[in-house]
Amino acid sequence: MAAAVLGLLERGSATLATCESLTGGLLGATLTSVPGASAVFRGGLITYATDLKHTLARVDPGELARDGAVAPSTALAMAAGAREVCAADWGVAVTGVAGPDPQEGHSAGTVFIAVADGSGAAVRQYRLDGDRHTIRTRTVEAALRQLTEAYRSR
Repeated sequence: MAAAVLGLLERGSATLATCESLTGGLLGATLTSVPGASAVFRGGLITYATDLKHTLARVDPGELARDGAVAPSTALAMAAGAREVCAADWGVAVTGVAGPDPQEGHSAGTVFIAVADGSGAAVRQYRLDGDRHTIRTRTVEAALRQLTEAYRSR
């Protein structure tokens, strides 16, 4: 799936940046496991700690305090921040709870994925089942599908 996403973006001369929380770099690692990924992938931010969502991804600290790290607004801001910081055409962000314990009142498997380009951004909420590894892996798969859908619809 990563190779297909990168091929699609490369054919459109588009670049990509990521901002990850619960996946801790797994999305970027999945993308860069594809030979030639550097033609599209600009880089990524790993904002596992809440404060890094502000300092690295430029998420408004007031918004973080109000909505929390696991929120649609945070995912949207992370995607936009990744685009801006990495000077990419597209940004994709993932934030959520891999478990096993809840976070900020959200149960394990609650995930928000946002995709942004120069014309706007969209976020979706997912409820994923499984252990930490499975939730993280499914988050990466969902992010790649969501990015593909968004790119094709623009």
